[in-house]
Amino acid sequence: MREQIDTFLNFLAVERGLSSNTLDAYFNDLTGLVEFLEDAGRARGWAGVDAADISAFVDDLDERGYARSTRSRKIAALKSMFRFLREEGLIEDNPTEALRSPRSGRTLPKALSIEQVDTLMSTIYEDDSPEGIRDAAMFEVLYAAGLRVSELVGLDIRDLDTETGSVRCIGKGSKERVVPLHGQALESVNTYLETVRPIHEREPGAGALFLNRNGRRLTRQGFWLRLKRAARAAGIPDSITPHTLRHSFATHMLRGGASLRHVQEMLGHASIATTQIYTHLTSEHVREEYDRAFPRA
Repeated sequence: MREQIDTFLNFLAVERGLSSNTLDAYFNDLTGLVEFLEDAGRARGWAGVDAADISAFVDDLDERGYARSTRSRKIAALKSMFRFLREEGLIEDNPTEALRSPRSGRTLPKALSIEQVDTLMSTIYEDDSPEGIRDAAMFEVLYAAGLRVSELVGLDIRDLDTETGSVRCIGKGSKERVVPLHGQALESVNTYLETVRPIHEREPGAGALFLNRNGRRLTRQGFWLRLKRAARAAGIPDSITPHTLRHSFATHMLRGGASLRHVQEMLGHASIATTQIYTHLTSEHVREEYDRAFPRA
């Protein structure tokens, strides 16, 4: 795949006369996609890249906190690359045709209903394989603590405090916060630690909490693939992303009566203005309940 990137960049340099700075940026953007696909075990050549792969990559950019302008440039690089491959007859379908650059203004995050979360978790618990037990622990912790996926896979065993029922994580800007976990999440993690992690562990004393079958720290891409698989099994649209569970956590906490300030602290938002976006979602819920319950609605 990297060979085709070189060919494309040479085309841009010769035919379009793009500057070396722009070519360097395109190189980084395109190799970033290749590395993402390699980490996810989905590097099947350019012809094997589909819209779901592109969507997952864009979700990952958002999860990693790239600015809108940077994401727009990266998306432009992808679209230009796949257009070139299509024109050269190297691929039949362009997976970026429906891809749009980030719009100005803030888009409201999508959240699962409480019933959908329950269905997802119930489906996970039906899989009693080692990976299923690990996944149940991961999904419970992600949702219960409202973590970013990067924070989840970055957890070490020492970050979990079973006595206080809490987890310590390092968020954006290397800011540390401690978030409580409910009983079911703790129970799932303890089951994983007692029955599965020793099987996956290759080096005694390794710090990572969640390991893959090779004994390595699970990656963001690895988690995303497990979540997609679980969502399909649960009958939930596979447009779900790890951030969906974080959004759902915030929305459900506010609907349950938690204060905006407390939710801000648990999410690790530097500004409460970032957290306030969820008040729009809870307002929609209030309107739905009003329309359902008011006798003259």
